[in-house]
Amino acid sequence: MKKALIFILLLGALTSFKLDGGLSGRWEYGGGIYNGKPETAPKDYILRRQYNAEHYAGTYLEKDAQPLTYETGNYKLTGDSCFETQTYSAQPSKWLNVTLKYHFSIRNDTLIFNGKLPNGTVVEEYWKRVQ
Repeated sequence: MKKALIFILLLGALTSFKLDGGLSGRWEYGGGIYNGKPETAPKDYILRRQYNAEHYAGTYLEKDAQPLTYETGNYKLTGDSCFETQTYSAQPSKWLNVTLKYHFSIRNDTLIFNGKLPNGTVVEEYWKRVQ
């Protein structure tokens, strides 16, 4: 009986786990896998995302150039799912105002997104925490 009670309490604690502040912080793109093909992070520029509790902004950083906000959006975490809605894009975008669902996890200082885009592209992206 004691073991069952401890198990239930432990299970309740684990299932109620919530990431306070969401993905808050600064993250830099570290590469990914797209339809099974690995892609390394670019060497000539940095893609950075700044998250607060509900929103994100993507910034393009190139040496000797002003930072450029390439996208902004909203996100919501539910369990191990991240729902992202891009609200601004500096370039034409098929995903503007479309909510995309990703599975996410954080391992050490790396945020990992897994999902399938509406066009069928299977993605796994790695974002390293920088702040």
